[in-house]
Amino acid sequence: MTTNVKTIFDKATFTATHIVWDPETSKAAIIDSVHDYDPKSGRTSTVSADEVIAFIKEKNLTVEWILETHVHADHLTAAPYLKEKLGGKTGIGSKVDTVQGVFKSLFNLEPEFSTDGSQFDHLFEDGETFMIGNMKAEVIHTPGHTPACATYVIGDAAFVGDTLFMPDFGTARCDFPGGDARQLFQSIQKILALDPGTRLFLCHDYAPNGRDYIWETTVAAEKEGNIHVNDKVDENAFVEMRTNRDKELDMPVLILPSVQVNVRAGDLPPAEDNGTRYLKIPLDAV
Repeated sequence: MTTNVKTIFDKATFTATHIVWDPETSKAAIIDSVHDYDPKSGRTSTVSADEVIAFIKEKNLTVEWILETHVHADHLTAAPYLKEKLGGKTGIGSKVDTVQGVFKSLFNLEPEFSTDGSQFDHLFEDGETFMIGNMKAEVIHTPGHTPACATYVIGDAAFVGDTLFMPDFGTARCDFPGGDARQLFQSIQKILALDPGTRLFLCHDYAPNGRDYIWETTVAAEKEGNIHVNDKVDENAFVEMRTNRDKELDMPVLILPSVQVNVRAGDLPPAEDNGTRYLKIPLDAV
């Protein structure tokens, strides 16, 4: 089955939001949405999410799922806004509780903040299946970039989040709290064990060397040509490369606002007694 996929790319955060739908039932899922955030002013907007809504309405689709491949560190999710406008249930990998525990401590979040993943409508276990209309989707836990990373396999398509990039850009970093380069290598092997023709849809692309933005590749292309993890690279060599490379990387611009919103499934922090919501910036802690 060739899976119907529409991608809306947000150049400000280099994020690809994917919309998947079943043509028989017009039921759909939205994967890795974006809530626009200006770090200079602290203002939020819904331009990116409104593009998703416009497409859903144009195609007369019914949203059943709003999915996250992981707790993103480079953009805010628009899941609550999309759920309000379109309906559907939010979902993420079941290990999100680990991520929530780490960041509750880092940001000293309010005591009432729960670290059991209950902010999401559904927590997917490894190997779990679910339906989008008449299409079956399977969840593969793919930790390494974060403990809660998950890949969604739907027909001939797999949505891998940040685990892999285009072959000319490589693989995800592993130096965020809970990241693990050896786990990432092992997770990538699960993805590369899929049928070689499986289309892989990525959460990000950074257009190296000035090429156009691309967010779709295949298992075969990654196995043959990924600059970090092709068939000729063994686990120990990958771990050494990834560890050394991560030491040289700057933190993402939006990591601090993103994670403290995304651990809440996209809800903004509760308003304080003056009616204003605040994001925290921990000093000398990351």
